[in-house]
Amino acid sequence: MPTSPYFPTYYQGDAGEQGLYQDLVDEQIKLFGSDIYYLPRTILQDNTLEEVRYSKYQEQFQIEMLLQNVTGFGDGAEFVSKFGLRISDEVIFRVSTRRWDEEVSEHSPNLTVTSRPNEGDLLYFALTKDIYEIKFVEKEQPFYQFGKIQFYAITAEIYEVGSDDFDTGVAEIDAVEQLFDSSIRLFMDPGGSGDFVVGEEIVGDEFLAKATATIDNDTVNSIVLTDGGSHYKVATPPSVTITGGGGTGATATATVSSTGIVNGIAITSGGSGYSSAPTITIDYSPKDNRAEVKSWDNTTRALEVYNRTGTFTTAEVVTGLTSGATWSPETFDTLNNTSSASYDQNREIEDEADEIIDWTEGNPFGEFGNFTDSI
Repeated sequence: MPTSPYFPTYYQGDAGEQGLYQDLVDEQIKLFGSDIYYLPRTILQDNTLEEVRYSKYQEQFQIEMLLQNVTGFGDGAEFVSKFGLRISDEVIFRVSTRRWDEEVSEHSPNLTVTSRPNEGDLLYFALTKDIYEIKFVEKEQPFYQFGKIQFYAITAEIYEVGSDDFDTGVAEIDAVEQLFDSSIRLFMDPGGSGDFVVGEEIVGDEFLAKATATIDNDTVNSIVLTDGGSHYKVATPPSVTITGGGGTGATATATVSSTGIVNGIAITSGGSGYSSAPTITIDYSPKDNRAEVKSWDNTTRALEVYNRTGTFTTAEVVTGLTSGATWSPETFDTLNNTSSASYDQNREIEDEADEIIDWTEGNPFGEFGNFTDSI
């Protein structure tokens, strides 16, 4: 037979009971909790295998959470594995379901699942000045008291910094990227100009398309491609900017071939007042190498960069998009991580391995084929 409509079951409840319980939960979290920065994750995946290349954290909002459990900070949280020292300090936070819905509605963050906190997103706890990665969200415990869930229990571990991009607008959070992300040092050729600015994006011109212009009377009458570049997109051709020459108003558009090469520039307006040929600037190719500046020493011409995509070459010119500084790399070592973190020390591993294996031998893994063999 059906349950009685006059006596609500434990799992059914009514709006009054649910509201009272939710008010009590919210009050306790506001009284005894802490303001936590919530950082949604944006994933950049490989187009072929859909593997996560790296993550970006460009949004943040604050919400109060109650620190429920810190037993994960015990001695067992630090241990030495075959990959080195592993620190897995763990905490559990509780957040009100109602306050979560309010904050998400107000800030409209980019969440995979909007109805609850997401695994893989980050939390910044100002008390310990640590960033935690959400590993699991318990969303049904206790199980529907009065017919509703009043809070989520978030299990999170200390975040291990990799090559992720932080641009949240909160200085103390974004500083983590500069301090701990893997970085390399490039020594630049003499003859460059300007000084790079810490935090700015730099880009190389290995795949950049180039062009020159001519004028007739005082207007731009032709634009000639000198380098078609590569790896451009047909659907999103690069923009063309015309500057200098004493005139104004000249505009042009570019077209891209099916092989990713800029194959034409059409003048849409010749402008007026040009006394000399203006400079033609074509947007960088999506494939051009990029990075962010961690430090710059003009005396030694040492440029330290992180968040690097691609590998710079000694044949290209690197430009700071904020400072306008232009320098060409002279020498660099992509294996030598210069950051203060010790998550990856590829150069050290490479050098130690060379001491173990003699790569000058024809067969470094055995005796056969070597002049010292006794077989």
